[in-house]
Amino acid sequence: MELLAVVTALLLAHALAYLAWQAASRRRRSRCYLLDYACHKPSDDRKVTTETAGAVIERNKRLGLSEYRFLLKVIVNSGIGEHTYCPRNVLEGREERPTLADALDEMDAFFSDAVASVLSKSNVDPLAVDLVVLNVGSFSPAPSLVSRLVARFGLRDDVMAYNLSGMGCSAGLIAVDVARNVMLTRPRTMALVVTSESCAPNWYMGTDKSMMLGNCLFRCGGAAALLTNDPAFRRRAKMELRYLVRANIGAHDDAHAAAVHREDSDGRLGVSLSKALPKAAVRAFTENLQRLAPRILPAGELARFAARLLLRKLLRRKGKEEGPKIDFKTGVDHFCLHPGGTAVIEAVRKSLGLSGHDVEPARMTLHRWGNTSASSLWYVLSYMEAKRRLKRGDRVLMVTFGSGFKCNSCYWEVTRDLEDAGAWEDCIDQYPPETLVNPYMDKFGWVNDIQGQGGGFVF
Repeated sequence: MELLAVVTALLLAHALAYLAWQAASRRRRSRCYLLDYACHKPSDDRKVTTETAGAVIERNKRLGLSEYRFLLKVIVNSGIGEHTYCPRNVLEGREERPTLADALDEMDAFFSDAVASVLSKSNVDPLAVDLVVLNVGSFSPAPSLVSRLVARFGLRDDVMAYNLSGMGCSAGLIAVDVARNVMLTRPRTMALVVTSESCAPNWYMGTDKSMMLGNCLFRCGGAAALLTNDPAFRRRAKMELRYLVRANIGAHDDAHAAAVHREDSDGRLGVSLSKALPKAAVRAFTENLQRLAPRILPAGELARFAARLLLRKLLRRKGKEEGPKIDFKTGVDHFCLHPGGTAVIEAVRKSLGLSGHDVEPARMTLHRWGNTSASSLWYVLSYMEAKRRLKRGDRVLMVTFGSGFKCNSCYWEVTRDLEDAGAWEDCIDQYPPETLVNPYMDKFGWVNDIQGQGGGFVF
């Protein structure tokens, strides 16, 4: 009996030790560190000046006076400067008949810059990459772009490669989520996340106003990031991912149709942004924050909000009086917001009760780079780092929107003081300017005296 008791005790101890090891192993695999990232800076000969923008608009002979004024009004109120970038086929006047080579050249320039840069900065050999997740929303050639990247950098034969398309401006965080989920099943994984958009084949040449907005705000860009769950890299990492929340309200017809790639009445392809888009964005944003808030905010703030909400219901206060709001600043130090347009930034600022300082990185990113779709958040993060705002222990909230309709967010903790200027290195000292000069206002400002639509909600 004594021997049986000893054996039973040993087996129980062994089982408990195994379970503890398994739990510790799962915790290690669930870690997700941002080792480094790099934002694409196209060559200077691809910059879009006011003269270039005006020339592109003027050479579309299909535009009537109404459409011409509409485009000028949108670009004047867009919030972008004249240092953004566009593809070469647009600069060369070939936007109406883009070729496959135009789109591939745009992607190759991005790969050669951002992907090569992040591997070099991190001192990671391409053969050490176990997983690649690439997202480019509106260009999906065969072989896939991720296969093109694998071939270009000579990645291993057993590398896991995922190619995402059609996910819109929120795809950057979806790619991070895919990488994180794969790493849950594989210890010590090095993941390369690559995010961009293809402008070369997607320039709209029609006269549908709902489809003309994108030409004014979307610009060339891209970013590459290295993620890992290997604890050996923790000290080298810039940030650690704590939470990632995704909300997709595409089951609602109006939300699903808010941003659609379609043909206009003349058969010309483009992205249509409907009037229902702002409402869909608010709904998706609310859905996301309801799930995110309990995970990142202190109990005291949640209790305060609940008490005020209960009091409001007990007193049966209705009408136009604004209800209680959660103070997200109690759990977030920096807000990395998608710079989809001035209306996007302002709407999120009001919803979260943020200051001008909080949304400065998004505004400056929109001015310097334009809306680079899914990669925009990395430029905003890079601005914060270039300004040396990110200190060890700080908490960063990323929020982005996309067609579908989706709102995705993730919550990072900074693991060391950051100060790499990255793509902002040659201009960060100029931001924020005392007065944000709008070169389009100087040249086309007269259109603001005209009644009409402009400045729309763009993602």
